[in-house]
Amino acid sequence: MNYYINQTICIQSLKIGSINNSSVLQIGSAGIIKPVSHLHNTGGFTEPAPEAVSSTLEGPAVPLTSPTSA
Repeated sequence: MNYYINQTICIQSLKIGSINNSSVLQIGSAGIIKPVSHLHNTGGFTEPAPEAVSSTLEGPAVPLTSPTSA
């Protein structure tokens, strides 16, 4: 069975707190959302990237707080 949905969506303001590579932003209806990933060499690089420089951190890079019980 096929459903055909016609929609008109008017968005006055849209604020997105954060988004990353695995996020999905859906506005409206979607029957199937298929994951897709594309790798493109847009910089025209021909050699491997240099090794990452390791740094020694004194504790976590982001300050963490202790969990509180509710």
